[in-house]
Amino acid sequence: MPKTCFILNPKAGPSQRHNMPALIAQHFGTLEADYEIRPTEYAGHAVELAGKAAAEGFAVVAAVGGDGTVNEVGRGLLGTETAMGIIPQGSGNGLARHLKVPLGLPVALKRLARPAFSRMDVGVINGHPFFCTSGLGFDAHVSQHFAQAGSRGLSTYLQVTLREYRRYRPVPVHMNLDGQERATDCYVLAFANASQYGNNAYIAPLADLRDGQLDVCLIDALPVGRAFRVSLAMALGTLPKSRAAEYFRVPRGRVVAEAPIGFHVDGDYLGHATEFEVELMPLALAVAV
Repeated sequence: MPKTCFILNPKAGPSQRHNMPALIAQHFGTLEADYEIRPTEYAGHAVELAGKAAAEGFAVVAAVGGDGTVNEVGRGLLGTETAMGIIPQGSGNGLARHLKVPLGLPVALKRLARPAFSRMDVGVINGHPFFCTSGLGFDAHVSQHFAQAGSRGLSTYLQVTLREYRRYRPVPVHMNLDGQERATDCYVLAFANASQYGNNAYIAPLADLRDGQLDVCLIDALPVGRAFRVSLAMALGTLPKSRAAEYFRVPRGRVVAEAPIGFHVDGDYLGHATEFEVELMPLALAVAV
């Protein structure tokens, strides 16, 4: 069994309602595995903790939290041979769901104690790595306001989405997707390394973490009728067949917006910009699943 370091985000999802160290000890410690638990204390701390654990020789560093924690741990492990594991404890758990990591803590811990090792692609937008999805437009706008909502969870996210849907307006952009030029309005421009945002909302159901390509989803406008079709298709995993969105599969891209537009990585809003460089780093991260 690999020597494992758990990077625990005490503020993530259900972990706030449980004694996570005790649960890890109960379900992982009984397997006589060599492990340590290191809690995060501030934003970005997981990047430091993961990098330090890799330097200390841990074979696996497990992110205990949501996609934000996974992003930080992954960033800390880039350039190392240490594998990232996931104990999903967030609101959406997009990458964990794509990798079919069990959402139940006991089963997830049991699987992590005897993992299969693999590698996955990593996306980068304006220098910021992402492991699941990144995007411009409405999804980033929702991420910004969700972070300010004061509470987490799917119900809060849906409330913010419905409220902001009435307010948001698309931004004209010019795209160069690996040589393909396109001028369009951008309501959502999603760069998907994995298939979903989280909570089984499939923005790119055909995405493959190991194909060396980003699945790019463009929605140029979202009137009420199309919004219903998009929402249903995302839930069913049929958005590419719905004709409510346009798809491209490329290793890199450049986007120039006519006005500042918000962007996110793995669900975390990062700010507004007018120029974006996006690329994929093939098989850049080891994973334990």
